[in-house]
Amino acid sequence: MKISAALVKELRERTGAGMMECKKALVANGGNLEAAIEAMRKSGQAKAAKKAGRIAAEGLIVIQQDNNHAVMLEVNCETDFVSKGDDFKEFCDAVAATILRENPTSMEALMTAPLVGKNKSVEEARKDLIAKIGENINVRRFALMEAKAGHLGVYLHGTRIGVLVDMRGGSPELAKDIAMHIAASRPQCVHAEQVPPEMVAKEKEIFAAQAASSGKSDDIIEKMIEGRLKKFLGEITLLGQPFIKEPERSVGKLLKANNASVVHFERFEVGEGIEKKNENFADEVMQQVGAS
Repeated sequence: MKISAALVKELRERTGAGMMECKKALVANGGNLEAAIEAMRKSGQAKAAKKAGRIAAEGLIVIQQDNNHAVMLEVNCETDFVSKGDDFKEFCDAVAATILRENPTSMEALMTAPLVGKNKSVEEARKDLIAKIGENINVRRFALMEAKAGHLGVYLHGTRIGVLVDMRGGSPELAKDIAMHIAASRPQCVHAEQVPPEMVAKEKEIFAAQAASSGKSDDIIEKMIEGRLKKFLGEITLLGQPFIKEPERSVGKLLKANNASVVHFERFEVGEGIEKKNENFADEVMQQVGAS
């Protein structure tokens, strides 16, 4: 029978088990979520359920390279303390090495792949590490780039920000400089044509409302909107940003002067986009006192 991705996702969130285990349990139980949970509890597959509900927003960015490829990986845990531990670091390095060896095309393919140096899958090793460390651990995302007809720019800022750049032309030094620029300046895409139309429309609407209150003529207002939109696109696109080492010229002009172009880039920062839980120790104590 066909099992929906939404049902697999819900079971995974409720049990902390891997995607493949969840799908198999749902198939075996005719798509019945509660029956699948009960079966997984009996088999011990749902033992990490409590930890799986906790927010993992710390962790590491890891980058590894071979002759033609570079991989960037984010693995999350709950605390900075655990992210500095040898067990966690070794797991992250092994997962990155697995990506280079297996060349997975999806997160599901990665999690079911045999982990380098271990006689178990990445997902099985993840659950074992959760049991050992006592914190929720997530292999969140990865990017794999191949050096086809140019240079790979690679930059790792400590263990929290990483960048990969696929650059054609130029030089290895320029590729690394561009990667460092992206780490610092956070462009959202390479050029203006890649900015989502809905984002452009929303900003144009905001600029139009701001300009309308100026009391100027329609033709002046239109020029004001165009100028502000151009500035906005320059701020969020790689080619439009001032180069961090030479602010007097844009990245676009720098690349052109070096007969280079950026095809694609990836920028990872630990925990970005994850809603962190703000805990107040005093409030926690008072809640416990009130409950006693």
